[in-house]
Order: sequence, then structure tokens, then C-alpha cells
Amino acid sequence: MIAGKNLKASAVLIPLFHNQGQYHILFTERSKEIGLHEGQVCFPGGTHELSDSNLLQTVLRETEEEISLKAEDVEILGELDDITTLTSNYVISPFVAFMLHPYSLNINNIEVERVFSVPLSFFMDKSNFKQDSYEYEYKGHIIWGATARILRQFIDLLTAEGGA
Repeated sequence: MIAGKNLKASAVLIPLFHNQGQYHILFTERSKEIGLHEGQVCFPGGTHELSDSNLLQTVLRETEEEISLKAEDVEILGELDDITTLTSNYVISPFVAFMLHPYSLNINNIEVERVFSVPLSFFMDKSNFKQDSYEYEYKGHIIWGATARILRQFIDLLTAEGGA
């Protein structure tokens, strides 16, 4: 775990689902009203609160608040290494989970502008990663920053273990 005086603990969920013969990753685009990282593509999740017993509880609470995906409807597959944001002093604990599909999501428009998914195979194709800008672009969605770094960690793990 990464720790520091000025770092704020947070957690995100990497929701995977199976549809039409392939795996997909669910993303959110932050609302322009949120005030921090507005309009950016990210995973559901947020800041740890004192009422949360641990970061897994944080991510499950935040995911339900943001997109109405309930804890009982996901299976936690594991946790990736923590990363820090470069500008906002967050330490992010990413959790990988499998979710039911189809699933009726109701987004909290104060926090989330939209939800979309990307086939896992898109990320497994190394030619889709722009190393110079450290980002992916999928159908007009730019995935960069901490989200891209978390995604690369996940893809590198899958590649090292033989792929999905």
C-alpha cells in the first residue's frame, strides 16, 4: 500500500462482463458538474470515507452511488497494485470484478455523464495503446491518466498470465 501524509485514499472498480462471446470493461465518464476531473473517462469509484471499514467497501459503496451496480451483483476477482494520481494526490486501490450482464444501470447524473463499455480484446491488441501519450482512444473516448495506468497494469497482468 502506498501511504503519505497528503495522499487521499480511494478505490475504483474495473467491472468486467461477458456479452456476445467476448469480455468487456465498463467505464464511466465523469459529469462536468463534479468539479474534479470533469469529463474524464474513469472507472466507477471514489474517496474512502470514515464510515467505510475498508477500501473494498469504499468501492462497492461508490459504485452503487454512481451507477447503481449493487455489491451483491458483482464478484470480486482480485485487487491490483495501488497507484497515485499525478495532480490530485489520490492513492487509488483498483479492484477487478465480474458483473452480471445485462444489468440495468441507473447513473447518478451529478457524478456521471455516461457509461460505456469497451471489448477487452481492444486493450489486448498492443497497437491500440499510444505509448507517446499513454492513452487509448476508443470510438471518441480518450482513456488516459490514472485510468490508463490502471488499465495497463491489468492488461500486463493478463498478458503475463496467458491472456483472457
